[in-house]
Amino acid sequence: MKKENAKALLPIGVFLILYLGLGIIFEYVLAIPMGFYNIPIVVTFLIALLVACIQNPKLKFDDKLEIMAKGVGDKNIITMILIFMAAGIFVGVVGRSSAESVAYFLLSIIPAQFAPLVLFVVSAFVSTAMGTSVGTITLITPIAVAVANGSGFDMALCIGIVVGGAMFGDNLSFISDTTIAACNGQGCEMKDKFRENFGIALPAAIATLVIVFIRTAAMNNIDAEISKEYNLIQIIPYVLVLLGGIIGINVFVVLLIGIVTGSIIMLATGATEATALLSNMGSGAAGMFETTMVAILVSAICALIAEYGGFAALLSFIKKMFKGKKGGTLGMGLLVGAMDIATANNTVAIVMANPIAKEMAEEYGISPRKSASILDTFSCIFQGVIPYGAQMLVAVSAAMELGAEVSAFDILPNLYYPYMLLISSLIFIFLIPDKKNEK
Repeated sequence: MKKENAKALLPIGVFLILYLGLGIIFEYVLAIPMGFYNIPIVVTFLIALLVACIQNPKLKFDDKLEIMAKGVGDKNIITMILIFMAAGIFVGVVGRSSAESVAYFLLSIIPAQFAPLVLFVVSAFVSTAMGTSVGTITLITPIAVAVANGSGFDMALCIGIVVGGAMFGDNLSFISDTTIAACNGQGCEMKDKFRENFGIALPAAIATLVIVFIRTAAMNNIDAEISKEYNLIQIIPYVLVLLGGIIGINVFVVLLIGIVTGSIIMLATGATEATALLSNMGSGAAGMFETTMVAILVSAICALIAEYGGFAALLSFIKKMFKGKKGGTLGMGLLVGAMDIATANNTVAIVMANPIAKEMAEEYGISPRKSASILDTFSCIFQGVIPYGAQMLVAVSAAMELGAEVSAFDILPNLYYPYMLLISSLIFIFLIPDKKNEK
């Protein structure tokens, strides 16, 4: 353990002040739409890295480069980056039209009075299959608006249900940025993290469905028809990826199966041409550029912070605040939650929290599968409810484009799933005994 040095945490403070400060100014002072997401996060991390390099002048710059190289070259970081690329190619190949197909298929066979329940199930499935909550919200929110307009259900309720369902998949998907970051950062298998996570997420999802059913049960005279053409064959690659991940097949093999089957189906059905397919592959991989660069820069910054003794100081502080294994587990969740509030990005929050969370896991005797699960779950809880998060902003924007008058604060009381997930997580931490021989 390095000698404690709280000053070594300065780069993190610089990043948070710049990113959060500029975000508040852009979003609330200058009233720029999606203000938080106009800030170049890569540039902000580069500034933080510069601060880290300036610190500790006794260490030669070449030595600092060597420390950063070891951090970036860690096996888990390299694996994470490669999975990011493969997942991006997969999403680029299969596109997102199948998400609408799932929604309209279910809406066509289930009575209209259960449409809000359908919205949650569809959002949960699509986000788990696609690995993106923002993409799911972009696709399903217009359907939620159509459901609300056509049936009389509360608009904020329908949109809140979609956001909640999207966070379910963001938390569990094998190709979600958050899952990839948490598993590789903590050094656990995705299937193990999924099984650990599922025990937290499923009760929360069931509780959400019960609450939604009770709230909408009184409206039993709904007879609206919400229909659109759909093509279910396009969901096959998603199902294969989902099943392969649950079974425990290597994630690279799973993604390769998804890419190959997706390519065959998209070409065979005429959904795309060969040249467009290749272009989509490139676009999908390129879409992971910012996430990849953040992972590289954060790993370099964290390597220097650890070398200077910053994480030793932070761990010492946490140990004073949180006692015992259960307290340490809660502390880990609150750590990533605080990072998420500051960055409004759950993937970045996990990448930033990973190094200290790994040390906490070793110190408190928390298994890698549990630490990865806690990081992913708490980051999704906070990301799902902050009014300035991409998920909420995209939901409001998509609804307003279709003429719906709704704000983030209208939606907040209807975010049942994140609230239920928090309750389920606390029960999991404090009331559920650890499994024997847990690794």
